[in-house]
Amino acid sequence: MYSLLMVEENESPSVPRLAPIPADQWDDVAVAAIREAFPAKVVDAFRRKGLAPNVLATMLHHPALAGSFNRFGNVLLAEPAIGHRERELMLLRVAWRTRARYEWVHHVRLAAKYGLDARDFAAIAEGDSESWSPLERDLVAATDQLLDHYRIDDDTWARLRGQLTNAQLVELPFIVGAYTCLAMAFNSWELQVEDGVDTSDVPPLPNRATPPVE
Repeated sequence: MYSLLMVEENESPSVPRLAPIPADQWDDVAVAAIREAFPAKVVDAFRRKGLAPNVLATMLHHPALAGSFNRFGNVLLAEPAIGHRERELMLLRVAWRTRARYEWVHHVRLAAKYGLDARDFAAIAEGDSESWSPLERDLVAATDQLLDHYRIDDDTWARLRGQLTNAQLVELPFIVGAYTCLAMAFNSWELQVEDGVDTSDVPPLPNRATPPVE
């Protein structure tokens, strides 16, 4: 369990370590890579406006990786085996544990579309809520176990085995792993939330809790 003792969160930097590449400056290699992951009309709109999400515009410093990773990410985001609400609970727990503000802001906004509310976002800090279903509580517990020990423990796996399909059991660690990978990248790049994104309804990251006690 995580202690409820809190420490102050450091202020987020205001300048990224890697500048996003403006969409109107993408070269042919970058455009070809992104067309593998997104519909042509989406890519064309990015280029016409000269704007794209900062995560994509930063990843394009490595076009091959950007194209491949976004194709993979589309499976987890657009065509998940695990439900959207359940995925967002897991993902937000990753964002909170890793202090990834970019991930937190965008997925709080997305999670609200799938029925999560302010009580859920506040509960993310504790990793549990009486309002969550047994499956949701087990998924968040599994998320913590993967982050702490790189393995879902036997008791949690047994409970999940009775609630999830094989495809969902395969997908679960990929969700945690993929968004932990992204959190590492976002934090290392000091990736900034885009100008113009309305964060007025996004709660700040809950203060960092002390590490788990074995």
